[in-house]
Amino acid sequence: MPSSQPTSPAPERPGLAGRFARLRRQRWWPWLLTGLTGGFIGFVVYLLWHQGSRVDWGSVWHSFLALPPAVVLTAGALAWSSHLLYSTFDLFGRHYTGHGLTVARTMGITLIAYPFTLNLGSVIGGVSARYRLYSRQGVSLAHIGHIVGLSILTNWLGYFALAGAVFWAWTPQLPEGWTVGAQQLRWAGTALACVSLAYLVLCAWRRGEPLVVRDHPLPMPRWPVGLLQVAVSAANWMLMAAALWWLTQQQAPYAAALATILLGAVAGVISRIPAGLGVLEAVGTAVLSAYMPAPQALAAVLAYRALYFFAPLALAALAFAATEIWWRRRAAPPEAMHGATAAANGSRPSTHAL
Repeated sequence: MPSSQPTSPAPERPGLAGRFARLRRQRWWPWLLTGLTGGFIGFVVYLLWHQGSRVDWGSVWHSFLALPPAVVLTAGALAWSSHLLYSTFDLFGRHYTGHGLTVARTMGITLIAYPFTLNLGSVIGGVSARYRLYSRQGVSLAHIGHIVGLSILTNWLGYFALAGAVFWAWTPQLPEGWTVGAQQLRWAGTALACVSLAYLVLCAWRRGEPLVVRDHPLPMPRWPVGLLQVAVSAANWMLMAAALWWLTQQQAPYAAALATILLGAVAGVISRIPAGLGVLEAVGTAVLSAYMPAPQALAAVLAYRALYFFAPLALAALAFAATEIWWRRRAAPPEAMHGATAAANGSRPSTHAL
C-alpha cells in the first residue's frame, strides 16, 4: 500500500556561484587572496627591477633633457586634447539619465575626475571623485552609477575596436618574457573587436531599454549613441598614441606608439599597479626600441607620463580642493559666517552702543 506521506524533493546541488560564495567565507580565503596578489605584484616588481638594472639611466636622463621644447609643447597639446575629449564620455551618462547638469559642468567634473582615475585607479580615484562631485550637484546615487558605468564602458569599447584593427594589421615587438605570438595577438584582437560589435547589436536590440542581469539594470543606449561611443573612445586612444609618437620625434612608426599605449593599458590593469607605474615604461621600451635607441625610447615614455599623468593630476587636485572649499563656504550657516565676521572685526565698538 503506498504511503500517503509526500516525498521530499532531493536537495539541489549547489551551483558554481554557491560553491564560490561558500569558499569566500572561509577564514583562510582573505589570506590566500592577499598572498596571491602580493606574489603577483612582487613578480612584476622583480621584472621591472631586472629590466631597469640594465638601463643606462644617465643616457635616459640626457635624452629626456634633449627633447626640443617644440616637441614637448606639441605633445602636451595632444595630451590635453585627449583629456578634453575624454571629458565628453560622461555626456553619454547625461544623455541616458537626463540628470539636468549643463554640458560644461558635466565635462568639468570629468576633467577633474579623469586624472585621479589614471593615477589612482577607477575605484579609488575615478569613482570616489565622481561620486563626491556629482552628489554635491544633487545627482542621485543611481544616476552616478549609470554615468560611471557608461564612461568606463565607453573607454574600453574604443580600445577593443582599435586592438582588433592594430593587432591584425601590425605585430609589435613584445617585452622579454611575454610568450605571446603574432597569431595569438590577432585572435585576441578579434575577440576584443567582437565585444564592441556585440555591444552595438545589444543596443540595437534593446532600443534604449536597460538590460536586466540578475535584477541589476544595465544602461543600454540606442545604437547610434553606442556607435558614437566607440568612435569617440577610439579617437581618444589615438590621441594618446599621437602624443607618445610625437615625443619619439617620429623615429618610431605611429603603429608602434599605438601598440605601446594599448598593451601598456591592459598590462597595467592586470598588474593592478597604480597608474601602471613602470609597466608602461617596460612595454614602451620593448616596443619602441626596435626603431630607436632604448634610452631615447624610455625618455619618450617618461615624458609622456609626465605630460599625460602627472601634470593633469596636479591641476585636478587643485581644482578638486577649490571645489571643496567653495562648497563648504556655501554650506556654512549664516550664523557661522556672522560669527566669523565679528571675530575678524575684533573689538571694534558697535555704533548702536554709542
